[in-house]
Amino acid sequence: MDNFAAYQATAYSVRDRLIDNWNSTQQYHSSKDPKRVYYLSLEFLIGRTLDNALLNLNVKPNYQKALTDVGFRLEDFIHEEVDAALGNGGLGRLAACFMDSLATLDYPAWGYGIRYTYGIFQQKIVDGYQTEYPDYWLTFGNPWEIERLDVTYEVNFRGYVEKYTDDEGVDRYTWEGGEKVVAVAYDYPIPGFGTKNCINIRLWSSKPKREFDFAQFNEGNYDKSVEEQKAAENITSVLYPNDNHLVGKVLRLKQQFFFVCATLQDVIRRFKKAARPWSEFPEQVAIQLNDTHPTLGIVELQRILVDEENLSWDEAWDIVTKTYSYTNHTVLPEALEKWSVPLIQDLLPRHMMIIFDINLFFLQEVEKKFPNDRDKLRRMSIIQEGNPQYVRMAHLAAIGSHKVNGVAELHSELVRTTIFSDFVEFYGAEKFTNVTNGVTPRRWLHQANPWLSDLITQKLGGTQWLKDLSQLSKIKAYATDAAFQKAWMETKHKNKVRLAEYIKQTLGISVNTEALFDVQCKRLHEYKRQFMNILGVIHRYERLKSLSAAERQKIVPHVVIFSGKAAPGYYIAKLIIKLINNVAEVINQDPEISPYLQLIFIPNYSVSIAEILIPASDISQHISTAGTEASGTSNMKFVLNGGLILGTVDGANIEIGEEVGDENIFFFGTLTPQVEDIRHEQMYRSLTLEPRLEKVVHSIQNNNYGDSIIFEPLLATLRTDYYLLSKDFGPYLDSMDKVDVAFKDRAGWAKKSITAAASMGKFSSDRSIQEYALRIWNAKPVTVE
Repeated sequence: MDNFAAYQATAYSVRDRLIDNWNSTQQYHSSKDPKRVYYLSLEFLIGRTLDNALLNLNVKPNYQKALTDVGFRLEDFIHEEVDAALGNGGLGRLAACFMDSLATLDYPAWGYGIRYTYGIFQQKIVDGYQTEYPDYWLTFGNPWEIERLDVTYEVNFRGYVEKYTDDEGVDRYTWEGGEKVVAVAYDYPIPGFGTKNCINIRLWSSKPKREFDFAQFNEGNYDKSVEEQKAAENITSVLYPNDNHLVGKVLRLKQQFFFVCATLQDVIRRFKKAARPWSEFPEQVAIQLNDTHPTLGIVELQRILVDEENLSWDEAWDIVTKTYSYTNHTVLPEALEKWSVPLIQDLLPRHMMIIFDINLFFLQEVEKKFPNDRDKLRRMSIIQEGNPQYVRMAHLAAIGSHKVNGVAELHSELVRTTIFSDFVEFYGAEKFTNVTNGVTPRRWLHQANPWLSDLITQKLGGTQWLKDLSQLSKIKAYATDAAFQKAWMETKHKNKVRLAEYIKQTLGISVNTEALFDVQCKRLHEYKRQFMNILGVIHRYERLKSLSAAERQKIVPHVVIFSGKAAPGYYIAKLIIKLINNVAEVINQDPEISPYLQLIFIPNYSVSIAEILIPASDISQHISTAGTEASGTSNMKFVLNGGLILGTVDGANIEIGEEVGDENIFFFGTLTPQVEDIRHEQMYRSLTLEPRLEKVVHSIQNNNYGDSIIFEPLLATLRTDYYLLSKDFGPYLDSMDKVDVAFKDRAGWAKKSITAAASMGKFSSDRSIQEYALRIWNAKPVTVE
């Protein structure tokens, strides 16, 4: 038997345990009939499951011994598992953390999403450029899912709407879909830590109503005979299809409706088992929208209640708004989802009628409260006027939900004062709240960093801190203890060695494990400012080149690591990756400088790579332009693992700073209230670049890092400098110098690292979930006996 076969056998054995717990949990919940939470997300970035399941079930030592007895080492084949490629970035990883916390805290909850055949693309670097390849993560099956051919629902598209008058003289509508597909359920058990509670993520896969048109086949139309099958399966084939063309837009909208339509049928089927009246639906069901992607669920539930269950419009709308709540993840205008009215009318004709009605009744209420304010009506309308008209999904989500939350204190304040300021005035401030994001310590410390987890457990006398992260604060008492500092920094060094081995194995580069590891790993985007980071690396390299050999000896050596994917159609982000790789080639091949500076781009960033990368960092960079990052969760993971932050006063960085103390975080840069003023000023004057930045730009233009013509579009972004790179570049470099000074004091650095990690109790996803349950869902834990 090889390692892969051993992995499969182990996975199926562990899955059987999960199924036992899952069955017990569902039976117990059915008997108690509690209020259930349904978390709707188009992404669940779960990562690998085997190690997590073994730790949560507390059976890892048993399996290690059993496998050793038959000649295998668990550590050798745990990496045989392919990451479940069901997400894109922070949104999907947050959803996975929340599912872990819901299970651990004994909440009766389900996640719902899509079972993508191809996940986010595989990223390979070819000649310095990002190249995308399909990520067919299901090649060898997925032992963690259970196909539920007994749980299927029909989903309709297109077709027509018929009006009729019912027995009571009320106008009613029926929607007859022209295209019909079938949603098939796949269940993914999620075990809690230290509890029997095992909840579920139900993922939908799209299948045709008919597998095969035999008449077409007999007539020789072979392609035509399987056309329906292909069209149906395409709906769930790719995570977020490229929507910069019409076919992609249609497919993405189909995905969103397919997912909410199947989910609501499943939720309603479960609700109806208890034969409760519809008025009790919000007392039994809480549905959380993770961003605007599932917003069509609001419209679909209204359609079901009015068209199929024959409730009055007002009764139905009251149920809908009490059931749904919405998490906003961005205030960036370009990221707020909009769909053209003709597209929705074609694909979902009845839903477009309902959206117009929701908007009409809503604007009538606004008009009553703010008479003759046409500008306010225009701003608040779900429909954005133009040719064509557009549906603003964030407005629909806010109007159709009883609570709207942001994901960090600053972000929630921006939600209230920018995109939803009119809605706050209309509804009152109590509808808009904050729930700061969190991460699960089970995955992001206990699993990802076993050496540090063992050290903390030993010091605290047990693993209870994994279910109550506030207990971490007790290790602050040892922050100046020399023996504890030594043990703490030894775990950091072990993690650096582990990462260095991975880099050597995948890229063939040996890195200095005594250097400061400086990491920025996240989606490539202009607002996240990887561009500023690489410009800073060029500045450091050229400064090192100007020093004598003796002077270089005094400089703190850095290993700078980037990792992250750019969206396939995002040209500027892809140019940043190209620049990083070109600069890496120059630096790493310079024998004078490479002992003091190395630059690494790790391709194909994933949860599994993050688990190796995050525990090894000394400094991580979270340097978005102030006011652009909703929260961030990787910043929490880095600090939890004893890495310090170099960052802007933005997102959850602010709250992390409040917890760890100003002396244990390196802040720099423009503050949020000043950003718009600076942008406004820059529009009316020619921009003079910060002198050190100008020098770096000239160096790129002089072809020192490859043909500069390639980078002209990237450098051109500095002329308008929307993301304030020039304004923040000087303070950024000065802050990096402060990092170097601090790192030279090894005892002082150890104290900072211990204190920062010990201050992270607030940033557990358990705390986030408890806040949702108490303030938004009104849901209570149900402990399985």
